[in-house]
Amino acid sequence: MIDHIGILVSDWSRSKAFYDAAFAPLGITMLAEVPLEYTGGVKVGGYGKTKPDFWLTEHPNPGTGRHYAITAENRAAVDAFYAAAMAVGAQDNGAPGPRPQYHQHYYGAFVIDPDGNNIEAVIHAPE
Repeated sequence: MIDHIGILVSDWSRSKAFYDAAFAPLGITMLAEVPLEYTGGVKVGGYGKTKPDFWLTEHPNPGTGRHYAITAENRAAVDAFYAAAMAVGAQDNGAPGPRPQYHQHYYGAFVIDPDGNNIEAVIHAPE
């Protein structure tokens, strides 16, 4: 149903470094950066596997409190996402593990990004 999403970030370099590291274990990289002449000088870039699905836009007041869950290939990728995000300064919001309160095979990890967004890696398949 959702084709792509975007979030505002207060510090482009800090957020790009965070998402580069956190998304790498999930096989997600920055695939596109919009030339500044098309954005009025605002930095905009999109992450994905085959097309940009998760967009960052630099903004002085990004707000907080959004939640985004990214699909992982397996539980090891969820664990690696969490470790990579924590290594670049994420705040813990739920270590990797089963979440049977959601459903029997739910396995996820949650971190808070540099702007206060709750970012999750999740897999819904049995181990």
